[in-house]
Amino acid sequence: MIHLFGHLLEGGYRAYSILRLLDYLSTRAIGAAMTAFILMLVVMPRFIWYLHHRGLVDQTRETGVPSAFDKAGTPVMGGAVMVGCVLAACLLWCDLTSSFLWPVLGGLLWFGGIGLADDLAKWRARSGNRGMSEIRKLMLQGAFAALFAAFLASPWSPLPAREAGAFYVPFVKHALFTSEWGYLPIVFLFVMLVGNAVNITDGLDGLAIVPSVFAVSALGVFAWVMGNAIWARYLFFPLLPGVGELVLVCAAFAGAGVGFLWFNAYPAQVFMGDSGSLAIGGCLATLSVLVKQEALFLILGGLFIAEAVTSQIQDKIGIKWLGRRLFYRAPLHHQLQHTGLAETKVVIRLWIVSLILTLVAIATVKLR
Repeated sequence: MIHLFGHLLEGGYRAYSILRLLDYLSTRAIGAAMTAFILMLVVMPRFIWYLHHRGLVDQTRETGVPSAFDKAGTPVMGGAVMVGCVLAACLLWCDLTSSFLWPVLGGLLWFGGIGLADDLAKWRARSGNRGMSEIRKLMLQGAFAALFAAFLASPWSPLPAREAGAFYVPFVKHALFTSEWGYLPIVFLFVMLVGNAVNITDGLDGLAIVPSVFAVSALGVFAWVMGNAIWARYLFFPLLPGVGELVLVCAAFAGAGVGFLWFNAYPAQVFMGDSGSLAIGGCLATLSVLVKQEALFLILGGLFIAEAVTSQIQDKIGIKWLGRRLFYRAPLHHQLQHTGLAETKVVIRLWIVSLILTLVAIATVKLR
Protein backbone atom coordinates (compact mmCIF):
# COMPACT_ATOMS: atom_id res chain seq x y z
CA MET A 1 0.00 0.00 0.00
CA ILE A 2 2.78 2.43 0.93
CA HIS A 3 4.61 1.29 -2.20
CA LEU A 4 1.59 2.25 -4.34
CA PHE A 5 1.07 5.64 -2.65
CA GLY A 6 4.76 6.39 -3.01
CA HIS A 7 4.57 5.87 -6.76
CA LEU A 8 1.49 8.08 -7.04
CA LEU A 9 3.00 10.94 -5.04
CA GLU A 10 6.45 10.70 -6.60
CA GLY A 11 5.01 11.05 -10.08
CA GLY A 12 2.95 14.14 -9.27
CA TYR A 13 5.07 16.22 -6.94
CA ARG A 14 8.80 17.00 -7.24
CA ALA A 15 9.02 17.55 -3.48
CA TYR A 16 8.15 13.90 -2.95
CA SER A 17 10.93 12.56 -5.18
CA ILE A 18 12.57 11.07 -2.09
CA LEU A 19 9.81 8.48 -2.22
CA ARG A 20 11.74 6.81 -5.03
CA LEU A 21 13.53 5.03 -2.17
CA LEU A 22 10.40 2.90 -1.85
CA ASP A 23 11.44 1.19 -5.07
CA TYR A 24 14.34 -0.39 -3.18
CA LEU A 25 13.70 -3.74 -1.52
CA SER A 26 16.11 -2.86 1.28
CA THR A 27 14.16 0.26 2.28
CA ARG A 28 10.81 -1.48 2.28
CA ALA A 29 12.23 -4.56 4.01
CA ILE A 30 13.51 -2.43 6.89
CA GLY A 31 10.13 -0.70 7.06
CA ALA A 32 8.30 -4.05 7.13
CA ALA A 33 10.55 -5.47 9.85
CA MET A 34 10.24 -2.39 12.07
CA THR A 35 6.47 -2.19 11.53
CA ALA A 36 5.95 -5.82 12.54
CA PHE A 37 8.27 -5.49 15.54
CA ILE A 38 6.64 -2.32 16.86
CA LEU A 39 3.14 -3.71 16.35
CA MET A 40 4.11 -6.77 18.39
CA LEU A 41 5.35 -4.63 21.27
CA VAL A 42 2.19 -2.52 21.22
CA VAL A 43 -0.45 -5.19 20.69
CA MET A 44 0.89 -8.21 22.59
CA PRO A 45 0.60 -6.83 26.18
CA ARG A 46 -3.06 -6.01 25.56
CA PHE A 47 -3.64 -9.40 23.99
CA ILE A 48 -2.00 -11.18 26.95
CA TRP A 49 -4.35 -9.29 29.28
CA TYR A 50 -7.31 -10.33 27.12
CA LEU A 51 -6.23 -13.99 27.17
CA HIS A 52 -5.95 -13.91 30.97
CA HIS A 53 -9.33 -12.20 31.24
CA ARG A 54 -11.04 -14.81 29.06
CA GLY A 55 -9.21 -17.76 30.59
CA LEU A 56 -7.52 -18.67 27.31
CA VAL A 57 -4.53 -20.30 28.97
CA ASP A 58 -2.37 -23.33 28.27
CA GLN A 59 -4.02 -26.70 28.77
CA THR A 60 -1.27 -28.89 30.20
CA ARG A 61 -0.77 -32.36 28.77
CA GLU A 62 1.43 -35.22 29.95
CA THR A 63 4.89 -35.07 28.37
CA GLY A 64 6.87 -36.90 31.02
CA VAL A 65 8.65 -33.66 31.96
CA PRO A 66 7.60 -32.36 35.43
CA SER A 67 8.42 -28.72 34.59
CA ALA A 68 5.59 -28.69 32.05
CA PHE A 69 3.10 -28.48 34.90
CA ASP A 70 4.80 -25.33 36.23
CA LYS A 71 3.63 -23.52 33.09
CA ALA A 72 -0.04 -24.27 33.49
CA GLY A 73 -2.06 -21.07 33.24
CA THR A 74 0.27 -19.30 30.80
CA PRO A 75 -1.76 -17.57 28.06
CA VAL A 76 -1.69 -19.35 24.72
CA MET A 77 -2.50 -18.35 21.11
CA GLY A 78 0.07 -15.54 21.08
CA GLY A 79 0.98 -16.74 17.60
CA ALA A 80 -2.25 -15.23 16.33
CA VAL A 81 -0.87 -11.76 17.08
CA MET A 82 2.35 -12.61 15.27
CA VAL A 83 0.40 -13.69 12.19
CA GLY A 84 -1.61 -10.47 12.31
CA CYS A 85 1.53 -8.33 12.60
CA VAL A 86 3.20 -10.07 9.64
CA LEU A 87 0.05 -9.63 7.58
CA ALA A 88 -0.29 -5.94 8.49
CA ALA A 89 3.37 -5.21 7.69
CA CYS A 90 3.09 -6.99 4.33
CA LEU A 91 -0.08 -5.15 3.38
CA LEU A 92 1.62 -1.85 4.22
CA TRP A 93 4.99 -2.36 2.53
CA CYS A 94 4.67 -5.05 -0.14
CA ASP A 95 3.69 -4.67 -3.77
CA LEU A 96 0.21 -6.15 -3.53
CA THR A 97 0.20 -7.02 -7.23
CA SER A 98 3.04 -9.52 -6.74
CA SER A 99 2.01 -13.06 -7.63
CA PHE A 100 4.65 -14.40 -5.22
CA LEU A 101 3.15 -12.64 -2.21
CA TRP A 102 -0.29 -14.19 -1.92
CA PRO A 103 0.64 -17.91 -1.86
CA VAL A 104 2.90 -17.27 1.14
CA LEU A 105 0.30 -15.20 2.98
CA GLY A 106 -2.25 -17.87 2.06
CA GLY A 107 -0.09 -20.56 3.68
CA LEU A 108 0.43 -18.37 6.75
CA LEU A 109 -3.31 -17.74 7.20
CA TRP A 110 -4.55 -21.22 6.25
CA PHE A 111 -2.23 -23.09 8.60
CA GLY A 112 -2.69 -20.40 11.24
CA GLY A 113 -6.45 -20.83 10.99
CA ILE A 114 -6.12 -24.59 11.51
CA GLY A 115 -3.93 -23.95 14.55
CA LEU A 116 -6.35 -21.39 15.97
CA ALA A 117 -9.25 -23.84 15.66
CA ASP A 118 -7.13 -26.49 17.40
CA ASP A 119 -6.20 -24.12 20.25
CA LEU A 120 -9.83 -23.18 20.79
CA ALA A 121 -10.87 -26.84 20.75
CA LYS A 122 -8.32 -27.62 23.47
CA TRP A 123 -9.52 -24.68 25.53
CA ARG A 124 -13.16 -25.77 25.29
CA ALA A 125 -12.24 -29.33 26.26
CA ARG A 126 -9.93 -28.06 29.02
CA SER A 127 -7.34 -30.57 27.84
CA GLY A 128 -4.12 -30.33 25.86
CA ASN A 129 -4.82 -33.73 24.31
CA ARG A 130 -8.36 -33.12 23.09
CA GLY A 131 -8.05 -30.57 20.32
CA MET A 132 -8.86 -31.05 16.66
CA SER A 133 -8.38 -34.65 15.56
CA GLU A 134 -5.12 -35.51 13.82
CA ILE A 135 -6.98 -36.82 10.78
CA ARG A 136 -8.96 -33.61 10.39
CA LYS A 137 -5.85 -31.45 10.70
CA LEU A 138 -4.01 -33.53 8.13
CA MET A 139 -6.95 -33.35 5.71
CA LEU A 140 -7.12 -29.56 5.98
CA GLN A 141 -3.37 -29.23 5.58
CA GLY A 142 -3.44 -31.66 2.67
CA ALA A 143 -6.12 -29.57 0.98
CA PHE A 144 -3.86 -26.52 1.02
CA ALA A 145 -0.82 -28.55 -0.08
CA ALA A 146 -2.79 -29.95 -3.04
CA LEU A 147 -4.14 -26.52 -4.01
CA PHE A 148 -0.68 -24.99 -3.75
CA ALA A 149 0.85 -27.72 -5.93
CA ALA A 150 -1.94 -27.29 -8.49
CA PHE A 151 -1.40 -23.52 -8.44
CA LEU A 152 2.28 -23.97 -9.28
CA ALA A 153 1.30 -26.07 -12.31
CA SER A 154 -1.34 -23.60 -13.49
CA PRO A 155 -0.98 -20.67 -15.92
CA TRP A 156 -1.19 -18.32 -12.90
CA SER A 157 1.96 -19.70 -11.29
CA PRO A 158 4.52 -16.97 -10.45
CA LEU A 159 7.34 -19.34 -11.43
CA PRO A 160 8.65 -19.21 -15.01
CA ALA A 161 7.50 -22.16 -17.13
CA ARG A 162 11.04 -23.55 -17.32
CA GLU A 163 11.21 -23.71 -13.50
CA ALA A 164 7.71 -25.03 -12.75
CA GLY A 165 8.88 -28.63 -12.44
CA ALA A 166 12.56 -28.07 -11.62
CA PHE A 167 13.96 -29.63 -8.46
CA TYR A 168 17.25 -28.27 -7.11
CA VAL A 169 19.58 -29.73 -4.51
CA PRO A 170 22.29 -27.94 -2.49
CA PHE A 171 25.82 -27.51 -3.92
CA VAL A 172 24.66 -28.29 -7.49
CA LYS A 173 24.26 -25.58 -10.13
CA HIS A 174 21.63 -27.22 -12.29
CA ALA A 175 18.27 -28.81 -11.52
CA LEU A 176 18.42 -32.46 -10.48
CA PHE A 177 15.41 -33.08 -12.73
CA THR A 178 12.65 -31.13 -14.44
CA SER A 179 9.28 -32.83 -14.43
CA GLU A 180 6.01 -31.55 -13.02
CA TRP A 181 4.77 -35.11 -12.47
CA GLY A 182 7.80 -35.81 -10.32
CA TYR A 183 8.08 -32.40 -8.68
CA LEU A 184 4.50 -31.65 -7.59
CA PRO A 185 4.19 -34.72 -5.31
CA ILE A 186 7.41 -33.56 -3.65
CA VAL A 187 5.82 -30.14 -3.08
CA PHE A 188 2.75 -31.77 -1.54
CA LEU A 189 4.76 -33.93 0.87
CA PHE A 190 7.15 -31.09 1.68
CA VAL A 191 4.36 -28.70 2.68
CA MET A 192 2.82 -31.38 4.88
CA LEU A 193 6.12 -32.19 6.59
CA VAL A 194 7.33 -28.64 7.22
CA GLY A 195 3.85 -27.45 8.15
CA ASN A 196 3.87 -29.81 11.13
CA ALA A 197 7.58 -29.84 12.01
CA VAL A 198 7.54 -26.39 13.65
CA ASN A 199 4.46 -27.41 15.65
CA ILE A 200 6.35 -30.38 17.10
CA THR A 201 9.37 -28.19 17.91
CA ASP A 202 7.28 -25.69 19.88
CA GLY A 203 7.59 -27.22 23.32
CA LEU A 204 9.93 -24.99 25.35
CA ASP A 205 10.02 -21.23 25.93
CA GLY A 206 11.53 -19.52 22.90
CA LEU A 207 12.63 -22.77 21.27
CA ALA A 208 10.65 -22.59 18.02
CA ILE A 209 10.69 -18.87 17.25
CA VAL A 210 14.46 -18.25 17.07
CA PRO A 211 15.24 -21.08 14.59
CA SER A 212 12.21 -19.90 12.59
CA VAL A 213 13.67 -16.40 12.36
CA PHE A 214 17.04 -17.87 11.33
CA ALA A 215 15.40 -19.99 8.62
CA VAL A 216 13.21 -17.25 7.21
CA SER A 217 16.15 -14.83 7.13
CA ALA A 218 18.18 -17.32 5.10
CA LEU A 219 15.26 -17.83 2.70
CA GLY A 220 15.15 -14.04 2.32
CA VAL A 221 18.78 -14.14 1.15
CA PHE A 222 17.89 -16.71 -1.51
CA ALA A 223 14.84 -14.69 -2.59
CA TRP A 224 17.00 -11.59 -3.01
CA VAL A 225 19.66 -13.45 -5.02
CA MET A 226 17.18 -15.20 -7.31
CA GLY A 227 15.22 -12.03 -7.94
CA ASN A 228 18.30 -10.08 -9.02
CA ALA A 229 19.44 -10.75 -12.60
CA ILE A 230 23.09 -9.88 -11.91
CA TRP A 231 23.52 -11.98 -8.77
CA ALA A 232 21.46 -14.88 -10.08
CA ARG A 233 23.64 -15.12 -13.18
CA TYR A 234 26.88 -14.68 -11.21
CA LEU A 235 25.98 -17.33 -8.61
CA PHE A 236 24.40 -19.74 -11.13
CA PHE A 237 20.89 -19.53 -9.71
CA PRO A 238 17.72 -19.58 -11.81
CA LEU A 239 16.34 -16.08 -12.29
CA LEU A 240 12.84 -15.77 -10.85
CA PRO A 241 11.55 -12.29 -11.78
CA GLY A 242 9.54 -10.78 -8.94
CA VAL A 243 10.59 -13.25 -6.25
CA GLY A 244 12.51 -10.45 -4.53
CA GLU A 245 9.19 -9.27 -3.10
CA LEU A 246 9.41 -12.22 -0.72
CA VAL A 247 12.35 -10.47 0.95
CA LEU A 248 9.76 -8.15 2.51
CA VAL A 249 7.71 -11.08 3.79
CA CYS A 250 10.84 -12.56 5.35
CA ALA A 251 11.72 -9.21 6.92
CA ALA A 252 8.21 -8.76 8.34
CA PHE A 253 8.35 -12.30 9.72
CA ALA A 254 11.76 -11.69 11.31
CA GLY A 255 10.58 -8.43 12.89
CA ALA A 256 7.44 -10.04 14.28
CA GLY A 257 9.46 -13.06 15.45
CA VAL A 258 11.91 -10.93 17.43
CA GLY A 259 8.97 -9.03 18.90
CA PHE A 260 7.33 -12.31 19.89
CA LEU A 261 10.55 -13.50 21.54
CA TRP A 262 10.35 -10.41 23.77
CA PHE A 263 7.35 -12.04 25.45
CA ASN A 264 8.10 -15.73 24.81
CA ALA A 265 11.65 -15.87 26.23
CA TYR A 266 12.00 -17.85 29.45
CA PRO A 267 9.94 -17.57 31.56
CA ALA A 268 7.33 -17.11 28.85
CA GLN A 269 4.54 -14.59 29.33
CA VAL A 270 2.67 -16.15 26.41
CA PHE A 271 2.89 -19.26 24.25
CA MET A 272 2.45 -19.16 20.48
CA GLY A 273 0.13 -22.17 20.47
CA ASP A 274 -0.77 -24.10 17.36
CA SER A 275 -2.09 -20.87 15.85
CA GLY A 276 1.51 -19.68 15.69
CA SER A 277 3.52 -22.86 15.17
CA LEU A 278 1.37 -24.18 12.32
CA ALA A 279 1.29 -20.73 10.70
CA ILE A 280 5.09 -20.56 10.82
CA GLY A 281 5.30 -24.01 9.28
CA GLY A 282 2.95 -23.07 6.44
CA CYS A 283 4.90 -19.87 5.80
CA LEU A 284 8.31 -21.59 5.77
CA ALA A 285 7.02 -24.36 3.49
CA THR A 286 5.59 -22.04 0.85
CA LEU A 287 8.62 -19.73 0.99
CA SER A 288 11.00 -22.66 0.48
CA VAL A 289 9.04 -23.93 -2.52
CA LEU A 290 8.78 -20.53 -4.19
CA VAL A 291 12.53 -19.96 -3.93
CA LYS A 292 13.19 -23.55 -5.09
CA GLN A 293 14.99 -24.60 -1.90
CA GLU A 294 12.97 -27.61 -0.76
CA ALA A 295 16.01 -29.89 -0.51
CA LEU A 296 18.05 -27.20 1.22
CA PHE A 297 15.49 -27.14 4.02
CA LEU A 298 16.88 -30.49 5.17
CA ILE A 299 19.93 -28.44 6.23
CA LEU A 300 18.33 -25.08 6.96
CA GLY A 301 15.49 -26.58 8.97
CA GLY A 302 17.52 -29.48 10.30
CA LEU A 303 16.37 -28.83 13.86
CA PHE A 304 12.70 -28.95 12.84
CA ILE A 305 13.29 -32.13 10.84
CA ALA A 306 15.08 -33.79 13.77
CA GLU A 307 12.25 -32.85 16.15
CA ALA A 308 9.60 -34.20 13.76
CA VAL A 309 11.51 -37.42 12.99
CA THR A 310 12.17 -38.29 16.64
CA SER A 311 8.52 -37.66 17.50
CA GLN A 312 7.22 -39.83 14.67
CA ILE A 313 9.70 -42.64 15.34
CA GLN A 314 8.63 -42.69 18.97
CA ASP A 315 4.88 -42.59 18.31
CA LYS A 316 4.43 -44.49 15.06
CA ILE A 317 7.25 -47.03 15.10
CA GLY A 318 8.07 -47.42 18.77
CA ILE A 319 4.76 -47.22 20.61
CA LYS A 320 2.25 -48.25 17.91
CA TRP A 321 4.26 -50.88 16.02
CA LEU A 322 6.76 -52.24 18.53
CA GLY A 323 4.81 -51.49 21.70
CA ARG A 324 7.70 -49.79 23.47
CA ARG A 325 9.57 -46.51 23.60
CA LEU A 326 12.66 -46.13 21.43
CA PHE A 327 13.66 -42.92 23.26
CA TYR A 328 13.18 -42.03 26.90
CA ARG A 329 11.22 -38.99 25.76
CA ALA A 330 10.25 -37.44 22.43
CA PRO A 331 10.59 -35.14 20.60
CA LEU A 332 14.28 -34.23 20.79
CA HIS A 333 14.05 -31.33 23.25
CA HIS A 334 12.25 -33.50 25.84
CA GLN A 335 14.88 -36.21 25.38
CA LEU A 336 17.57 -33.63 26.16
CA GLN A 337 15.64 -32.49 29.23
CA HIS A 338 15.42 -36.11 30.37
CA THR A 339 19.25 -36.24 30.49
CA GLY A 340 19.14 -33.59 33.21
CA LEU A 341 19.79 -30.42 31.20
CA ALA A 342 17.93 -27.31 32.33
CA GLU A 343 15.29 -25.95 29.96
CA THR A 344 17.21 -22.75 29.22
CA LYS A 345 20.38 -24.71 28.41
CA VAL A 346 18.47 -27.03 26.05
CA VAL A 347 16.90 -24.06 24.27
CA ILE A 348 20.14 -22.08 23.87
CA ARG A 349 22.09 -25.11 22.67
CA LEU A 350 19.45 -25.89 20.07
CA TRP A 351 19.51 -22.23 19.01
CA ILE A 352 23.25 -22.60 18.44
CA VAL A 353 22.75 -25.76 16.40
CA SER A 354 20.11 -23.99 14.34
CA LEU A 355 22.41 -21.00 13.74
CA ILE A 356 25.20 -23.28 12.53
CA LEU A 357 22.81 -25.06 10.15
CA THR A 358 21.60 -21.69 8.87
CA LEU A 359 25.15 -20.55 8.15
CA VAL A 360 25.85 -23.80 6.30
CA ALA A 361 22.69 -23.26 4.25
CA ILE A 362 23.69 -19.70 3.37
CA ALA A 363 27.15 -20.95 2.39
CA THR A 364 25.53 -22.98 -0.40
CA VAL A 365 24.79 -19.68 -2.16
CA LYS A 366 28.44 -19.62 -3.18
CA LEU A 367 29.41 -23.30 -2.94
CA ARG A 368 27.73 -24.54 -6.11
